[in-house]
Amino acid sequence: MSRADVAVVEGAEGGDGVGATVVRPHPLWTLGLLRSELVTTLRRWRTLALLGVLAAVPVLVGISVKVETSGDGQVGRGGGEGPAFISQITNNGLFLVFTALAATLPFFLPMAVGVVAGDAIAGEANAGTLRYLLVAPAGRTRLLLTKYATTMAFCLLATLVVATSALAVGALLFPLGDLTTISGTQISFTEGLGRALLIALVVAASLTGIAALGLFVSTLTNSGIAAMATTVGLLITVQILDQIPQLHALQPYFFSHYWLSFADLMRDPVYWDDLVKNLELQALYAAVFGSAAWARFSTKDITA
Repeated sequence: MSRADVAVVEGAEGGDGVGATVVRPHPLWTLGLLRSELVTTLRRWRTLALLGVLAAVPVLVGISVKVETSGDGQVGRGGGEGPAFISQITNNGLFLVFTALAATLPFFLPMAVGVVAGDAIAGEANAGTLRYLLVAPAGRTRLLLTKYATTMAFCLLATLVVATSALAVGALLFPLGDLTTISGTQISFTEGLGRALLIALVVAASLTGIAALGLFVSTLTNSGIAAMATTVGLLITVQILDQIPQLHALQPYFFSHYWLSFADLMRDPVYWDDLVKNLELQALYAAVFGSAAWARFSTKDITA
């Protein structure tokens, strides 16, 4: 039996030869594996440090805006435009949520996801625990799906950490209330909170592509550090290429191209075109690099 198989074969001596029984994992066992992976990932100091940095970004942005506007109430006296929505923070602290997500999405959030995804398989191989995770009734496909689900759970958690930190700081430093959309219409604070939650979910979904890419890279090496560095390096490279005008024909296919389209959720009515393109592109990256990760991992010789 190949080491890629997840079954346990129990041999029993009989009168006509050897019998075999294949033991299949119970669905609850899969949930237990997912819970174990989630707990292990969230207990790592590296993960906690990443979440701490993400939570600190809204604090720094909020304090900076508060200090700069303490004199004349205007943001950007030095001429800088800053992230999207930043000019509205002093009028409504809820805009700090949108600003913080816009500030962290280009680099901080995908970098954190790239670190977790890049370490998913390669880190286990480097620690010598990958073989033990493949012992029955785990299996390669089940383990790979569990690792990806864990990474996606981290995407959601990281995004909510940024949003929650920004909401808390915004409520502490600035007034809250009805807010004005990009289109100039007024919406209630409750509807604004709903849109903020929807934006956070869209931002988390926008990280699907980099998560799949990082998982694929993680199957190519036994070094967790190399996988993490490669994933973050690819992220930086794509971000740079997305800013070169001569590559405008290719840029709509870069996973980061439509990331900031979540701002369209603050229009009235909402512009869905770029939002849908973003989600479709992320699904395409997840399918392509998820399949590539499965093809590589399912045939990989596990020696560690």
